[in-house]
Amino acid sequence: MGSTSKRGIDVLHDSSINKSTGFSEHEKQKLGIVGLVPDVTETLDVQLQRVLQQLEKKSTDLDRFIYLMGLLDNNQTLFYRVLMSDPARFLEIVYDPTIGEACLKFDHIMRRPLGMYLSIKRKGTVKQILQNWPEKNVRFICVTNGGRILGLGDLGANGMGIPVGKLQLYTATAGVPPQGLLPIYIDEGTNNETYLSDPLYVGLREKRGTTEELYSFVDEFVEAVQDVFPNCCIHFEDWTGVDAIALLARYRERFCCYNDDIQGTAGVTLAGLINALKKTGGLLKDQKIFFVGAGSAAIGLADLIVSDLAKQGISPETSRSQVRMFDTKGIVTKNRPNLAKHKIPYAHDLKPSQSFDHTDLDKEIPELISAIDDFKPNILIGVSTVGRLFDQRVIKCMCKYNQSPIIFALSNPTEMHECLPENTYLWSNEKAIYAGGVQFPPVHIGQQTFLPSQANNLYIFPAIGMAVYATKAKRVTDEMFIEAAHSVADQVSEQQLDLGMLFPPQSNILEVEIKTAARVAKLIFDTGNAQVNRPDDYEAFIRNHVFKPVYNDLLTQ
Repeated sequence: MGSTSKRGIDVLHDSSINKSTGFSEHEKQKLGIVGLVPDVTETLDVQLQRVLQQLEKKSTDLDRFIYLMGLLDNNQTLFYRVLMSDPARFLEIVYDPTIGEACLKFDHIMRRPLGMYLSIKRKGTVKQILQNWPEKNVRFICVTNGGRILGLGDLGANGMGIPVGKLQLYTATAGVPPQGLLPIYIDEGTNNETYLSDPLYVGLREKRGTTEELYSFVDEFVEAVQDVFPNCCIHFEDWTGVDAIALLARYRERFCCYNDDIQGTAGVTLAGLINALKKTGGLLKDQKIFFVGAGSAAIGLADLIVSDLAKQGISPETSRSQVRMFDTKGIVTKNRPNLAKHKIPYAHDLKPSQSFDHTDLDKEIPELISAIDDFKPNILIGVSTVGRLFDQRVIKCMCKYNQSPIIFALSNPTEMHECLPENTYLWSNEKAIYAGGVQFPPVHIGQQTFLPSQANNLYIFPAIGMAVYATKAKRVTDEMFIEAAHSVADQVSEQQLDLGMLFPPQSNILEVEIKTAARVAKLIFDTGNAQVNRPDDYEAFIRNHVFKPVYNDLLTQ
């Protein structure tokens, strides 16, 4: 941010230029803020120390989340300076796992609305509403309808915390400049009775309408974005599984868009599998993969695996034969009545399982074990949002067929995890290769220490975002997520693999994302998808676009 035309108190009310106690004497005089701020000029490092001290006095991570959102409202540069000073510490406060609790209480902890709220009642006027946003060069919109927030379900307008947080990760982990990022909530109501009866709820107080009504409104929204923000990429986030798959298919060939729950989850899981197989010595094409949960995340990962193996000459039919899925009706089979369209490619000629309710684990777990015994998979992936579904019996069943079973429990927040790392290591006699959906502390068993891996999308989607931002890519493709997955996997050392790490440390996340974005950018140029000139050095090209949380001279012309 260079010079500003604002003066006086308006300078302090603009988070993107406010320096708080960091204004120079010359700036104070020229901007008319003498006396409106303390008569000092502090560096960002001094301000950072004050923030860290204040954060230490907070008793919970939710309190720290609320404090940091207040800081963002006041001083955007300092907010990102804090996050980027220690990402391993602060990302779990502004996003997983704290964001789950923050979303549940979002209407109660709201200080100031962030982003834009598009009510379905405004149909026919979406273009005009988008024109109200002050920044005209929006490069990314993260949009949700709150239909399936994490593993928490329909949170309605409280789901706005997710696009706000996701876009913060673009900047904090990959350096995408924040001024071009816009979080949006599409409000079509909610079926959550708790919120409908809550006097502090900030969304429409009515039940969700029909799919046709929703899709018609989203059509208007997507078309309006092309007119108002022609350089914008749309990031769909936390829609219900059926809607996520349908809307991605509806727009991906015509517009620059992607769905992080489908493609981002797939990319980071593929990266984890690549490194897990380095430990077992197997090849991806030879693995039997068993998904528990058959929604958008499972379908997205399975499709990405099929695409990756196709590059190795493996036919889609062969790859899909190595995948089975298990949902609330048991094994996904071809003879199942009313089988959802997106599950058909992974349905097999098998005897159907018994249906059950996820609240009845005593009934579900024996069905799951029977299906594992029949298939004998090498890899078990949980995207079910059913906490503790992978109990001791399930883990030991996997161990019957694998010396080192690969077990990914990806549901979040933590209470939705299919299994916790300590139990997984204990029940497998320390042989399982584990990844979870959130970050867990080291696990100490006897003389051994394990560092459980977090298969977090933050390793993938911000790098995709930076590559798209820098190249002005016309489309987002599955190949870009495959390339990102391989790049992330390649950045884990042999020593880190020996400690159980399948992903690079988050303490170095910006460097990881820059290198990943550079590889994705090369692919974008190679496929003719870029709209800028090809650079000689891809990494230098990406670094040239990285946002740095420093104060700029507001008086430069």
